[in-house]
Amino acid sequence: MAVSKFIEYIDDALEKSRETALSRLFFTYEGIPYPVTMCTSETFQALDTFEARSDDIVLASYPKCGSNWILHIVSELIFTVTKRRYEYPEFPVLECGDSEKYERMKQFPSPRILTTHLHYDRLPWSIVKNKVKILVIFRNPKDTAVSFFHFHNDVPDIPSYASWDEFFKHFMKGQVSWGSYFDFAINWSEHLDDENVKLILYEDLKENLATGIKQIAEFFKFSLTGEQIQTISAGSTFQAMREKSQETHGAVGPFLFRKGEVGDWKNLFSEAQNQEMDAKFKECLSGTSLRAKLKHDSYCQN
Repeated sequence: MAVSKFIEYIDDALEKSRETALSRLFFTYEGIPYPVTMCTSETFQALDTFEARSDDIVLASYPKCGSNWILHIVSELIFTVTKRRYEYPEFPVLECGDSEKYERMKQFPSPRILTTHLHYDRLPWSIVKNKVKILVIFRNPKDTAVSFFHFHNDVPDIPSYASWDEFFKHFMKGQVSWGSYFDFAINWSEHLDDENVKLILYEDLKENLATGIKQIAEFFKFSLTGEQIQTISAGSTFQAMREKSQETHGAVGPFLFRKGEVGDWKNLFSEAQNQEMDAKFKECLSGTSLRAKLKHDSYCQN
């Protein structure tokens, strides 16, 4: 994938982060906090005018749930089918960048890959209207929180938290970039059975990557042989992604692909925090189909 623009954008965001205190990292747009280093209110206003195509590919996730992993897999699927290496003339997160990007994106060849951390009801109307296919990736909330904390505290230029306990309080209140994990989950849970939406679990991909890639290919109607799926799978393991991360994502690469383990939360959560998040999960998602789909009992119990 052509990554110069991708790396350039990340480097620019890191440069802004270096001069930004944690208390000034967020601005709120329509009730949700976003990082000032990556998003602007002008871009959000322009996003309403974005013209989706019916063959666009949308990859939706809460931050630190595997969006870069899925982006790589889908890029490889497109390359395998079209023999055309997917180019990234813009940073692929739909809501990040300057307000003119949507005008420039009109020139991009199809299919365009659009990643997003937005709630379903914040997506541009044209995505809904054109029934664009949306792949939603979820990860259990405990590992998501731990990954988010390490990202903040390991990347040299990003404002860090005084401690895990401090970050945990902010995470539970939704006072982090893109807001509350639980609000995101509640919002998307209402649309996971829509015909143009498919849910995939980070944990399922970790367990059987080739099966996950086959399901993704089928959802987007990419026709691949078993051998092609195995080849993509071999190049898309967490280890393979990590080894190439500097080349694909620049200086931030090794931090984006830190551990990728399932159950890493057990190294940081106190028993009180464990109970607090279980209670929050139950309160927010007990009445939704997402509760069972997330396999909370498998991945979030000691």
